[in-house]
Amino acid sequence: MNRTTLQMNPRTNLPTLYLSMELSEKSWGLLFSDGQQLSAHNVKVGDVAAVLAHAKSSIKRFGLPAGAQLVVCQEAGRDGFWIHRALEASGARSLVVDATSIEVDRRMRRAKTDRLDAERLMRLLIRYCAGETQALRVVRAPTEEEEDARRDGRERERLVHERTGHICRIKALLVLHGVREAELDLLDEVVCANGRPLPSRLLCELEREYQRLELINEQLKEIEKERKEMLEKPSRLTLSITTLMQLRGIGPQAAWLFSEEFFGWRTFENRRQVGSAAGLVSMPFNSGHGERDQGISKAGNKRVRTMAVQLAWGWLRWQPDTAISKWFRKKFETTKRSKRVGIVAVARKLLIALWRMLKTGEVPTGALMTS
Repeated sequence: MNRTTLQMNPRTNLPTLYLSMELSEKSWGLLFSDGQQLSAHNVKVGDVAAVLAHAKSSIKRFGLPAGAQLVVCQEAGRDGFWIHRALEASGARSLVVDATSIEVDRRMRRAKTDRLDAERLMRLLIRYCAGETQALRVVRAPTEEEEDARRDGRERERLVHERTGHICRIKALLVLHGVREAELDLLDEVVCANGRPLPSRLLCELEREYQRLELINEQLKEIEKERKEMLEKPSRLTLSITTLMQLRGIGPQAAWLFSEEFFGWRTFENRRQVGSAAGLVSMPFNSGHGERDQGISKAGNKRVRTMAVQLAWGWLRWQPDTAISKWFRKKFETTKRSKRVGIVAVARKLLIALWRMLKTGEVPTGALMTS
């Protein structure tokens, strides 16, 4: 690690103890620094108390005053945000960063260990605290309530995927015996193409598949019931959902997804942040004699991006007289390829328009509302 004389945090003007954490399944790697010296430790997974104890001893070891601020940095991963919340509750300043934004050596082979990763993260953390805000991309951490509000939508997405798999599996098993149309709840009465009943083992497998399908359908009904009950309780999330559903062409699933994953808990300062968070910003490449567009970044929320593109096609159909639809027809409605390119631009413009509508009440120009 390059030596530095940084001792004070410019944001708080307090002596600072820096901590970069490497989280793994077996242990947590801790690397402390006062801006000059390094001190490495390992603790058991989930032992936040041990992390704070090592921080306290490191303050004494580095000769920092007892009131020194602890600034912690960790990569976003499968541990979610519970560690971040625990550290913030203890009085530390916690930063959760996007792992893909961390600088790496571009050589084909490079040394990689947890200690080296922690040192690299430490250098970036010190630079970030010194005012170089581009050194790290800090993730917006939701509150526990905001994070929990997204569970229904994500569970529903998985259940719909599983339901499709069970239906396709049942149809594929029936096609093996020449059956292409059948009532799933009357499998006992289905006969093969040769007029004989279905083989016994196949019938047992089909019945088990159908039972799992019925269970998924019941769980989907429960989620829909919970959603209806949630809409009766006023909140920022439900206000976003009901407002979006007032626009013609936006159904309940799109309104719920946009609100749960995007507008219902996040705050944006400008339209660029909206496009970037959805991964719908362009990535130009202009180096030397080469100049081309690499397409969109795809670095944001995949669920929002996918739904935005789907909604964009529906928007052209159900809202043809809006400014966005007219702009698309004028600029891109020439070839199939230009339409595929242009629909991404429509998705970005539509997301920005919806954000403005929720923030200021400004309805997209020319948009029709549901009766």
